[in-house]
Amino acid sequence: MAEAVFRARLVDAGLDALVTVDSAGTGGWHTGDAADPRTVAVLTAAGYAQRHRARQFTADWFADRDLVIALDRGHQRELRAMAPSPEEAAKVRLLRSYGPEASGGSQAYGRGGAALDVPDPYYGGARGFDDCLELIEAAMPGLLAEVGDAVGEPAGVTGTDGHDGHDGPDGPDGPDGKLG
Repeated sequence: MAEAVFRARLVDAGLDALVTVDSAGTGGWHTGDAADPRTVAVLTAAGYAQRHRARQFTADWFADRDLVIALDRGHQRELRAMAPSPEEAAKVRLLRSYGPEASGGSQAYGRGGAALDVPDPYYGGARGFDDCLELIEAAMPGLLAEVGDAVGEPAGVTGTDGHDGHDGPDGPDGPDGKLG
């Protein structure tokens, strides 16, 4: 879900040619599967395109990524433990640390504790997927601003609901690396 939303935000900001976005899980039990139908339904209803196939993050991916976004503290711990060096571990950030609830910007990792987690809606009802999308969308302006600064381009954000539903390219890595 976060991948689809961020791709749309990059298109809106004109940064999609500069940033490559992908996603993967910390476990391999769904490798090759399409996104959960409830995720697809929520994204489609909100106007987001998606074409996700599950895969598993591996430690060697750190070398090719400038930033690795985790949706909860458990995944953040797993990813940091997997990192081959402290510098690579520092690339792992919580998505909601970029949101307004972090009240300190992208470096507010310790604040809010579980409040910075995006709850996994998998075992709940449809409303959990809607709630998940709301939390993800709220963090996007902060993430987009940081990524725009990192690639040397201002992020011309049209707002948290201003996406056009277009996905970014599947082409080769952009000149400034990948987000995982």
